[in-house]
Formats: sequence, structure tokens, C-alpha cells
Amino acid sequence: MSTATKSSIILALWAATSITLLQSSSCSAFSPSPLNRRTTTALNLDGPDPGTKLVSNRKEIAFDGSRFFETGVEDEDCIPTQEYCLVDPDSGAPIRLSVEEKERMFLDALQSYYVSGRQVMDDSEFDALKEDLAWNGSEVVNLNRKEITYLEAMQAYIKGEPIMTDGEYDQLRDELRENGSSIAVDTEPKCYIESGVCTVTFQQDKFRNNLLYLPMLSIIGFLWLGIGYEILGGRVNPLVLTAFGAPVIGTVGKAITDTFIFPDNFVAYGPCPTCEAENRIYFGGILGVEGFDKQGKIKCKNCKSEVIVMKRSLRASTLPKN
Repeated sequence: MSTATKSSIILALWAATSITLLQSSSCSAFSPSPLNRRTTTALNLDGPDPGTKLVSNRKEIAFDGSRFFETGVEDEDCIPTQEYCLVDPDSGAPIRLSVEEKERMFLDALQSYYVSGRQVMDDSEFDALKEDLAWNGSEVVNLNRKEITYLEAMQAYIKGEPIMTDGEYDQLRDELRENGSSIAVDTEPKCYIESGVCTVTFQQDKFRNNLLYLPMLSIIGFLWLGIGYEILGGRVNPLVLTAFGAPVIGTVGKAITDTFIFPDNFVAYGPCPTCEAENRIYFGGILGVEGFDKQGKIKCKNCKSEVIVMKRSLRASTLPKN
């Protein structure tokens, strides 16, 4: 073998070795190394073990292996930083109240302040309660001008400095009651611990009050039809005759009822201040027999408690406990 041939073979082997080394290093540069794979796996599994709980200042966060979620906060729990809460005097834990309970507390606080001059809660607590009700869309926090005037009139009367006459006050109160104002009508019973007296506001029973006129209206109506039939000889339809005589029938029937049968009639109803069972009371006379005038007393058909009802204000209250 000549020297040139040997040199060619050596050059060929050297070239082949160089190409192999270059390909090997190129593949290693773009493929993940075992070290990289181990590092990636370690990062993916880095975290708390399943079942681990992380407790913050107020909430508890748990990890189930794939997600974080809050625990320890039930639907019944009250969050003082987000809503108005009542504090349990025994345990000191916040108690969640319904919107109806908050509205009742708000109205009681207003009436206690304006009527009796007692402040049942401080200003910051009252503001928090009012803000909570406003965010819940309650309408009791939005008092109109007449309701504010009504509260101011009660407060001025308690201080001995009335700002309106009794007639003006009664007219304003009746107007608010007809509009269903929660300030003038307290349909939920409430009790006073000091005296043991429970009070509530009754309402006029307009349906039963109107039924008192039905007997005389029926009698006058039949008399009208009978007399009309005799005079006209049946030539006019009874419905047309009744419609034509409706003003006369109504006026005469009401006048006779109010004067002779049920003078000064007034029917009221409302819940018992003690057990909340519905009761009714009738003010006025019956066929010359005098009944309740300005004040009436009934006995609850459920709890047998004696309830005193004032006709003018419709305020119903139980007797003080000895």
C-alpha cells in the first residue's frame, strides 16, 4: 500500500469521526437532559400535600391536591366587615339577621328615639344598619317628607313643644296609614321588658265595616224596585231601575244604618300583642245599645290575654304585669 493511499484512508476515518461527534453534540443541545426532566417534575409537584389547610385571619383555605377552596365559613355565618351583625351576648359570636329583622330593628330605633327619646343603639351602629338595608334594597330607609314630619311632630309633642294641632297630626297619621307607611303602622307586636306591656297597631277592617250596610241597602233596594214596579207597571227593566235609583238607595241605606242600626260603627282587626293571633273589635252601638266608644277591651281568643284598643290611634296593648 502506498503512502498516498494510507493518507487517504486516515483522512476518511478522521472525517467520519468528526461528523459523528458533531451530530451527537447537536442532538444533545436540543433534547432535554435527565437533569432538566427531574427539575421540571419537581416543580410540578411542588406544593402542599392534599388535605393541607391554610388559615388566614378570618377564613380557612384547604388544598385537595388540585385546587384551593374556602372552608369554615357557612351560609349562616355573619361577616361583620360585609354586613350588619348582631353579637351574641354569651359567646360574642356574630349572628346573621334576615332583612325583615333588620328592618324591624331600624324602625324600633327610629320610633324609640323620636317617640320616647331613648337611644337603643349608638350612631355608628345605626349608620351600619341603615347602610346594610340600603344595599339590600330595603325601602324603609328611604323616608319621605311626610314621614319625617310625622316623626318630628311626635318628638316635639313628647318635649311639650307641639309643632302642629291635633287635627293636623291626625290627618297626617291617617294619610300615612292609608299609604301603608311603616312609620305610622306598626303591625308587628313588640314588648317592653320594664313594664311587660306588649303593643301593636290595629287596622280598620273596611270589608266587614261595609258589610254592616248590606242589610239596609238590600231592604231599601227591594222597596225601590217594588214601588217602581207598581208605578211604572213593569215597563222598565229592573236592572235599569236599580241603576237609576242607586244613589238614592245608597244614601238612604247608609243614613238609616249610621243613625239607628249601627251608630258610630267602626270595625278594626289586628294580631294579639302577646300571641299574634288575629282578633277583631267593634266600636259603636247596635240598635240603641251602646258599645265601645273611645276605648275597647277584648280578650284574645287564643291566649285569653286582655287587650285594650284605642279607637283614635288603633293602638292595642296588653295590661301591665304585676
